[in-house]
Formats: sequence, C-alpha cells, structure tokens
Amino acid sequence: MAGASKRLRQGQILKLVADGDIASQDDLRRRLAQEGMRVTQATLSRDLQELRLVKTAEGYRVLEATDTEEGAESRLARALREFLLDVREAQNLLVLKTPPGGAQPLAAALDAGRLRQVAGTIAGDDTVLVVTSSRRASGALQRRMRELLK
Repeated sequence: MAGASKRLRQGQILKLVADGDIASQDDLRRRLAQEGMRVTQATLSRDLQELRLVKTAEGYRVLEATDTEEGAESRLARALREFLLDVREAQNLLVLKTPPGGAQPLAAALDAGRLRQVAGTIAGDDTVLVVTSSRRASGALQRRMRELLK
C-alpha cells in the first residue's frame, strides 16, 4: 500500500484523527506506516491542509465552520495566546518559542494572518523562525503581537 491513492490515504488520516489523539505530524506518519501507508512529511502537510485539519493543544481536529468565519487576525491572536512562550529578536528575525508541538499551528496562523511585516516562517516542533524584511519590521511585528495578546 506504499503507493496508496490520495483519497484512501486522506480517509485513513481522518479515521486516525477521529479515533484518537494524534499529537504531531510524526505521530500521524507513524500511525499511517502501521496501516501500511508510507508518506513523506511534505505530503502529510498537504493532506492536513486539504482536509482542513488544525492542531490544537489536544491534538488534531477538523476545522469547524465557526473557525472559518473567524477572521485571520483573531485566529492569530488565539494562536499567540495558546502557544507563544517567548520572543527573541535577532536583526530582522524573530525566534518564537512554543510548547512542544506548538510551532506548526503558530506558524500557520502567522502565515494566514498575512501581516505585511512577515516575509515567511519556518517551524520546527517548539520554535518558529519568522523572517521580516528589516529590523524595523521585526520591531513592528513584535508590537503587533503584543497588541494581539491583550
């Protein structure tokens, strides 16, 4: 089943998410491998996005209609309140620290927020690297994040 069809793979993903707590993409990838489906992290990320699965503190869940009606800015504010532990500035870069598993949802919220200061994000497990266009943009982004945390 290594070359399983996209529809079958995505159906298995939905089943696994519904059946139990999936704490991370790696956890989901391992569970799929136990089902005989090997997927890359990039494919899994695309599947999660297409299936509209979001990561919460309790694990992955399907994005609800009320979530889509909520503005990107309020989603970003919620993600900042839920996941942001620390911010460190380094020139035009911000290093955001989160609990384990919190970096991906925070980076996704930053990307979806389409803040003009954000050139891009890179997320690991507990760290998000935010690239801004300048040191001034980095400071402005920090101020905006503080406002959203209020």
